[in-house]
Amino acid sequence: MRLARGSDLTACWQQGRRLRTPHLDLAWRPSPSGHPRSAIVVPRFQFTAVARNRLRRRLREILRRHIASLPPVDIVVRAKRAAYAAPFASLSAELTESVTRVT
Repeated sequence: MRLARGSDLTACWQQGRRLRTPHLDLAWRPSPSGHPRSAIVVPRFQFTAVARNRLRRRLREILRRHIASLPPVDIVVRAKRAAYAAPFASLSAELTESVTRVT
């Protein structure tokens, strides 16, 4: 399930715990809904819409594979500028390791 409202994203960034990796920033907090929810934030950084959408699809697929194993948390993944040039394998390894640290 997705975190879609801005107030939920803001609450997760302000009240949650954070983890920084070379390509991603993560924030999470216990979910008030009782099941895991996620959001992906991909800033523009002067990249094209095609590049942003490609990065968003990659991150969404990695999260989709691991969302079932998460406890009931709200998790926000924010891509850094370096994530645009990162290969899928390194993004997957970073996000997978980060998600296991959340649990």
